[in-house]
Amino acid sequence: MSRKSWAAFIALSIIWGIPYLLIRVAVRQLDPITLVFFRTLPAGLILLPFALRSGKLASLRGHFRWVLAYAFCEFGIPWLFMGTAEKHLSSSLTALLVAGVPLVGAVLYRFTHAAEHLGPKRSIGLGVGALGVMLAVGLDISGSSWAGVAEMLVAVLGYTLGPLVISTKLRDLPGVAVVASSLLFVGVVYSPWALTHLPSPWHSETIWSVVLLIIFPTMAGFLLFFALIVDAGPSRATVVTYINPAVAIILGVVILSEPLTVGLIVGFPLIIAGSILATANASPAERRMEQSLLGDAEAP
Repeated sequence: MSRKSWAAFIALSIIWGIPYLLIRVAVRQLDPITLVFFRTLPAGLILLPFALRSGKLASLRGHFRWVLAYAFCEFGIPWLFMGTAEKHLSSSLTALLVAGVPLVGAVLYRFTHAAEHLGPKRSIGLGVGALGVMLAVGLDISGSSWAGVAEMLVAVLGYTLGPLVISTKLRDLPGVAVVASSLLFVGVVYSPWALTHLPSPWHSETIWSVVLLIIFPTMAGFLLFFALIVDAGPSRATVVTYINPAVAIILGVVILSEPLTVGLIVGFPLIIAGSILATANASPAERRMEQSLLGDAEAP
């Protein structure tokens, strides 16, 4: 990846490790749909003037159905199911399950026009990362809610399809316009339920959790993610979810007093090593192999 992509990758690794803690705190008081509403509509309204001032909203004309698809694949569905799951799962385990996104993506991307032919190095990286996730989750899953795990699998599928929509249908559109309109779509759809299920009174920790979720992982995070997908490709971009759990686990242990388990200690070195390999540039030999594979695929 380029230096620009690595900078975005590192920033996202930190920014997207934070929301698991904040969601865990917020759903103690907020209904999951209400939380999604507050994460989307305010952020969309804040970004809207930037999109309008740049004149970039007009570029979405003719692409609204795909913007809508992206909105619910990336925001509406995953955030709803994740918020529901975090009523039963620790923030650390939730983050680890999201780390399965690149693995699902590696399968889906091979059956689309955005298919990325993985060289040996990147394939090994994905395998090592997957092993790390399985060890971390498998050693710690007892006592956790399997319903929450199932809900997280739905979230993982949504997170996988979102980058696929960007890379195949929205690649040439400005990120600020796509993100702003997507957030607004989801916020408006969820507003009837959210506005009739408001807490009373609001706890201060809930307010701060929602505010921080709006600013960092929502607005800043998804603008960076859009740019990373365009520059590095959807398969490499989603590997950022291998690093997020490290931040989430540290915050969970330090702030929420969640246990630092054997599974986490064993799995994380593998997850980090896998992410490094999976995002590595292909060697000349691997590039020649990929070109050969592409040529064979295009032959009649």
